[in-house]
Amino acid sequence: MIKEQCFGFLATPALWREMEFGIEQFVFPDIDLHGFTPRPILKKMRLGHQMEEVFSRLLIHDTTYELLLHNLPIKDHNRTIGEIDFILRHRETKKLIHVELTYKFYIVDPSLPEPIHRLVGPNRRDLFFSKMEKIRDRQFALLHTESGIKALSERGIDHEAIVHQACFKAQLFMPFQKPHIHIEPLNTACVYGYWLRLEDFDTADFKTYHYYLPIKSEWVVAPHNNVDWSSHSEILKEVRLRIENTSAPMVWLKKSDGQFEKLFVAWW
Repeated sequence: MIKEQCFGFLATPALWREMEFGIEQFVFPDIDLHGFTPRPILKKMRLGHQMEEVFSRLLIHDTTYELLLHNLPIKDHNRTIGEIDFILRHRETKKLIHVELTYKFYIVDPSLPEPIHRLVGPNRRDLFFSKMEKIRDRQFALLHTESGIKALSERGIDHEAIVHQACFKAQLFMPFQKPHIHIEPLNTACVYGYWLRLEDFDTADFKTYHYYLPIKSEWVVAPHNNVDWSSHSEILKEVRLRIENTSAPMVWLKKSDGQFEKLFVAWW
């Protein structure tokens, strides 16, 4: 699974290119995965923490950057006020880069007016705009607080020499009935599938296909044949249970010609 997660992570585009919203995207180096045998990751970890482990394993395998620190808590006396995701040093240029890592799954909600406000988590508890503002206004600033400066200085890192970047990757899911919605300046290459509601999923259009409900650690992975596929009637029972528990499941769909699709079934 870890290798598949790494492949999925590398294949996922950045949510925007270069500089947007006052945040510069970290450009991942071209990595040769020949001979790459990463250590397994605990499935009990939250998906965000799994992606941090994927990120660090990939960078350690590569030779472009030196990983100086990972998940450094910043404390004000005994109170933790934040955490630094990664500090990297380019081995050739010696450039110091602070990277805040984010890997998200967003559905695009056309009922919201502005493109950057339309990206919400499948359960509507996660907003792209709020996450972006937190990175720009809080996470980057954390390194230049008194506590942040002290923590970095103790590790021989000059906070004034650091460049701030985000590695913000995302899979986007368009509404089934409106697949072509304006999301610029966001990257349209991030569109991986669509979302729909239960009443749309429970129609004749979907009854002839086969389905699989991936566990969350598989969400990053491209759909493939090596899983136990179910009929529409079988998967519908499980989807209904998830919906009753106000949880929007990701679903893999396999067509008769072998093509795959990814989708979310919304409960709200």
